[in-house]
Amino acid sequence: MDLRDYLRVFRAHWLGMVLITLLGVVVAFGWTLLQPKVYSADASAIVQASADAIGGSDVSNAVVGNTLATGRVKTYAALGSSRAVADGVIKDLNLHTTSDELVKQVSVTNAVDTLTLKVTADAATPEKARDLAEAWVRSMSAEVNRLESGDPGKKGAVYLSPVDSARLPDSPSSPNTRLALALGALVGLAIAVGYGLLRYTLDRRIRSVEQVERETGVAVVGTIPEEKSFTADNRLLPFDGGSSNSSDRAHLFGIAEAVRELRTNLQYMDVDNPPRIIVVTSPLPGDGKSTIASNLAVTLASSGQPVVLIDGDLRRPMIDTVFGLPHGAGISDVLAGRATIAEVAQRFGNGQLLVVTAGKVPPNPSEVLGSARMRELLKSIAREAIVVIDAPPLIPVTDAAVLSHSADGAIVVGTVGKTKYEVLAKALANLERAGARPLGIVLNRIPRRGSGAAYYGYQYHGDYYRSDDEQGLPSGEVRRRETAETA
Repeated sequence: MDLRDYLRVFRAHWLGMVLITLLGVVVAFGWTLLQPKVYSADASAIVQASADAIGGSDVSNAVVGNTLATGRVKTYAALGSSRAVADGVIKDLNLHTTSDELVKQVSVTNAVDTLTLKVTADAATPEKARDLAEAWVRSMSAEVNRLESGDPGKKGAVYLSPVDSARLPDSPSSPNTRLALALGALVGLAIAVGYGLLRYTLDRRIRSVEQVERETGVAVVGTIPEEKSFTADNRLLPFDGGSSNSSDRAHLFGIAEAVRELRTNLQYMDVDNPPRIIVVTSPLPGDGKSTIASNLAVTLASSGQPVVLIDGDLRRPMIDTVFGLPHGAGISDVLAGRATIAEVAQRFGNGQLLVVTAGKVPPNPSEVLGSARMRELLKSIAREAIVVIDAPPLIPVTDAAVLSHSADGAIVVGTVGKTKYEVLAKALANLERAGARPLGIVLNRIPRRGSGAAYYGYQYHGDYYRSDDEQGLPSGEVRRRETAETA
């Protein structure tokens, strides 16, 4: 994974990752509320040599005394953690605890190259912490006297002298709320990153062009944005492509531009021999293949090319519903010899588009679509016009694979965020087994907002592709300009 992959993971799962991080902070804060408060107080003492023991106070004797005290300081630091000192504190403060438990509340440290001992005592209240630290220094001093002179009240050659009394702490030393919150945020962030990467790894749904092409080895020839205004009976693009602001469907300009891009990719796929018979299918139902087939045919016709759109889905025909045509004779009747293609074809739009509905649903659609009569019919139509066939899904039935074998190739439509790579690979494998050519993959229903929109660039659509002159022109003039430019 490179940096772009990590950014894509964050854009796709940022909400969950943020919530997990915040949860880590909340858990850490809750933990601090449940922990008992502990106050710490510090007292200090210094190890000194008695003037009587070293025989005077001149410089040489001072050096001897310093050497003597230095040799004792490490020993007395260790003495501070002894049960003997703890017993003296228990007696001094009249505590109801054991020496072993009390020793755990106190630590004695010696700063490097100094004769100072620092006593840090922990307790449940500020007063107890202060009293415990001062009592610990007194008990240590008595224990040092006992070791040096045999009498706890009499100083020996080396003794312990208090330097700084303990102060009353004004805030608890534990739990450290700031530190706990920082650690909670850090742990939450680590879990959030793991969550995002796990979702990214386990999520096998289509998310990006690069992943689709890497997983399938087939080029993505179109990316169609989501259009929420489409309904079952109203999902056709206007012949002007929404390029004019005067059009009542100008809001469809973004999706119209995406379909025009698909049209261009197909036309320049093979400049010397562009596909003339195009099957539009999908791995499973519900991916929008009928909508894309219909709008591709409309877009091809709007550029001035003769187009014949055939409803090749003889199981669940949709083209008559999409175009609002009456249910009557169709391609099945032509193949059965009950009608001719001229009799069932219905002209639509600017006159360049002929729509052939499914007709009566036969009991054996696969055999009908794979017949020699169907192959000859497609070849004869392709001499005069581009043929776009709306075919059934590839995985449930074999109709689309059979049709694609008789065509120049098939466009496979997948839904972003829904179609899985394994499903898409199985659909392409069905085409390969039938000896059909995949012209490319179309990614449908790409979100217009959010990370998907930023990735595919659909947040930049709008009036960008409309010139200032075209925005004021009637839709017919815009269409004539588009036709001239395409030609």
